[in-house]
Amino acid sequence: MPPVTIRKIESKQDHKAFFEFPWALYKNDPNWVPPLLSMRREVLDQSKGPAWEYLEGDYFGAWRGDQMVGTIAAYINHRHNEFHDERVGFFGAFECVDDPEAAQALLRTAVEWVRAKGYATIRGPQTFTTHEDVGLLIENFSRPILLMPYNPPYYQGLIEGAGFAKVMDMVSFSLDRSTVLQSGLLERLGRVSQGVMRRNKITIRQFDNKKRDSEFDLIKELYNFGWEKNWGFVPLTARELNSMIESLSTFLDPRLVYFAYVNDTPAGFILGVPDFNQVLQKAYARPGTPEIISLLRALYYWKINPVMTWSRVPLMGVRAEYRNKGVDAAMYYHLLRTILMDTPYNHSDSGWVLEINKDMVGIVLSFGGEVYKRYRMFERSTETTTGG
Repeated sequence: MPPVTIRKIESKQDHKAFFEFPWALYKNDPNWVPPLLSMRREVLDQSKGPAWEYLEGDYFGAWRGDQMVGTIAAYINHRHNEFHDERVGFFGAFECVDDPEAAQALLRTAVEWVRAKGYATIRGPQTFTTHEDVGLLIENFSRPILLMPYNPPYYQGLIEGAGFAKVMDMVSFSLDRSTVLQSGLLERLGRVSQGVMRRNKITIRQFDNKKRDSEFDLIKELYNFGWEKNWGFVPLTARELNSMIESLSTFLDPRLVYFAYVNDTPAGFILGVPDFNQVLQKAYARPGTPEIISLLRALYYWKINPVMTWSRVPLMGVRAEYRNKGVDAAMYYHLLRTILMDTPYNHSDSGWVLEINKDMVGIVLSFGGEVYKRYRMFERSTETTTGG
């Protein structure tokens, strides 16, 4: 067997191999959801991605002979370090065949790259901010929900074998329409929610699609305030906010967005989206296929022969001064009721939620949610040689 070699991704040929590697790795995995080629380019293109205004990093590939067997990115998130007063580097874009030698070589390369930049800790996988793919899937390797990571089960062993240990877990909850409706839970929660709203002068309203631009402006205004205390969170820049809204608006269902007010002051928002991964999996974009073909397939399974039966609740934020007043629970109730009563989505994913966010975990559990997926962030010192 040829030895493993690692090299920085610099040539056009190597960039092509790095870009296309997931299609080779997951070609026999029925759960993998291939992104549109334009989506993957947007994530990887350092000259265009808004986050790369403050990220500094390089891509690396692992080869055995002429065969690529893995990829990784090593980078510094300068805004993260400034915001959290930390000195950590990160790794992301980690993909690898089940080859411990190749995985250790890739991860060792990332460790050494971060150490050379003067940072004593490396964390990951994260590609590339907390607003994108965060963590390694370690429980329930079923089809991923929209905008969530997916990987083979053996990745955990590869990463731990390179000296990394858990630093934080995130969980996702599932809710099933038939289970919630049969339990009578929704009616009971509705009565509780109305009582909380009266006591704390909370009003809830739905997204107004006729005022789309101003509604998106309000989401942008509330987003950074609502997430500012989350572990690992870094406020989005103006360009990132605009990019996020542009992406979300593509598959927005206005019924799944609510705003909360306290004494007529905007206090928070919650946003659900249809699980467009069900469409993307059917469209199955791939290198060599013109994107217009993939888009036409997606349009067919989105509008003509709809296949989306899942929704996801990826975003919810409440201003600090209005927390612990039931604002989050009231918004969650209104959104859940809409999903279960007024849409074709039979299942809902709420996540991810930090395992240490006991308030939010408690709310979703009280609404009948069950933890069904778990994601893990790993960390290790760059000063040791553990794991090779």
